[in-house]
Amino acid sequence: MTSCLTRRHVLGGAAAAAWASGAKAETNQLRISYGYSTGYLPLMVMRDQRLIEKHAANAGLGNVAVSWQIVDGGNNTNDAMLAGALDIAGLGIPGYCVLRDRTRGRKQEVIGVTALNTGAQWLNTIEPRIKTLADYTPKDRIAMPGIKTSFAAIALQMCVAKQFGIDNYAKLDPMTVGIPHPDAYAAMMSGKTEITSHFASAPFSYMELKNPAVHRVLSTGEVFGPMSILMTMAQRQFTDANPGLIQAFLDAQEEANAFIKADPDGAAAAYTRVSGTKTPAAEVLQILADPENGFNVAPTASLAYARFLADIGTIKERPAAWTELFLPVLKDRSGS
Repeated sequence: MTSCLTRRHVLGGAAAAAWASGAKAETNQLRISYGYSTGYLPLMVMRDQRLIEKHAANAGLGNVAVSWQIVDGGNNTNDAMLAGALDIAGLGIPGYCVLRDRTRGRKQEVIGVTALNTGAQWLNTIEPRIKTLADYTPKDRIAMPGIKTSFAAIALQMCVAKQFGIDNYAKLDPMTVGIPHPDAYAAMMSGKTEITSHFASAPFSYMELKNPAVHRVLSTGEVFGPMSILMTMAQRQFTDANPGLIQAFLDAQEEANAFIKADPDGAAAAYTRVSGTKTPAAEVLQILADPENGFNVAPTASLAYARFLADIGTIKERPAAWTELFLPVLKDRSGS
């Protein structure tokens, strides 16, 4: 495992003093969430191989009990974080930006811990007449994990704004339906529900296009280029109180990323075991072989989401740099 992250990068101010003096013991329990897509693969590998427990023990933090939950959709994840039901949550970057803006300066203020993946989401449909966004009508329905704050919801607004102008960014919002990816996949592929389109993440986006009845309307990669989709966040008070555990989490994620790159077969097997989707390993290997997809703790184009959300008035504060969105540990990384 290769890691250039060091504990001194995480610590700062009162948190550093607390660590140095041993004045306050860190928690021995950690609650983490992730969703269904392969973008969460680093977290799934961390769970499968108990990497957080390993790095916490190596750091002298003792036996840390890590519990995992599958939570899909920005709305659900944000609610769980605010309710104190999660310590670290995986979610789309736009959903985090919204929660960060709403909690700034409050006790529940959140901060980005790491980015998870770089890739694209695809808007797929079984409706033959729909070739572009202009072909959608009020009778059409687009499934996505969560309306308004999920990655898919904001990405769709960004695509609509680019095609129809910023004033029309919400043009397709009334057609969106909040459904977890596996259920959205099943609903659209059945052809028996109102769902005829799915703004899908991998592996569902890839699986859908194997059916000749499905075609792709757009890819966010084609519209905007490479962008990070998912990330992890925590409440700032949690990261300040548990710097050693946060460091163990970062080290574990870097080891997971290295494992995914070095052993795609092992990573695909871990996804099949942990995701709960029963996706064949061959499907996951296809995704990992696509150069569009990658895994890194530093984000790509994260600031683009925040600036768009500020432009449309969803968030009040317009970040000047991507580093404002994440813990200082990432500030020297090559991110955007």
